[in-house]
Amino acid sequence: MGHSIGRWDGDTLVVDTVGFNGKLRVAGPTTERLHMVERYRRFDFGHLEVRVTYEDAGALSQPLNSGATWDLAPGEEIMEYVCENNRLEHIVGR
Repeated sequence: MGHSIGRWDGDTLVVDTVGFNGKLRVAGPTTERLHMVERYRRFDFGHLEVRVTYEDAGALSQPLNSGATWDLAPGEEIMEYVCENNRLEHIVGR
């Protein structure tokens, strides 16, 4: 839904996104000024910490932060994410 650049900051993957297509809602509608920073860190074998900061001077009075810690599910397969700009058959070879 935007243009992202990823980089490593120590053991944390930082994904910086701007240029959104207007389809993302963050506590309501957003503007073209939306800036999102995602931080992914696996602090031990069984957990992934995700923190997201949204800044949009046109829609939010202050930055909005959210986050979660995900548990590893041993024996489960990770489902591939398909971007809305791609079609599934391109990935599975149909």
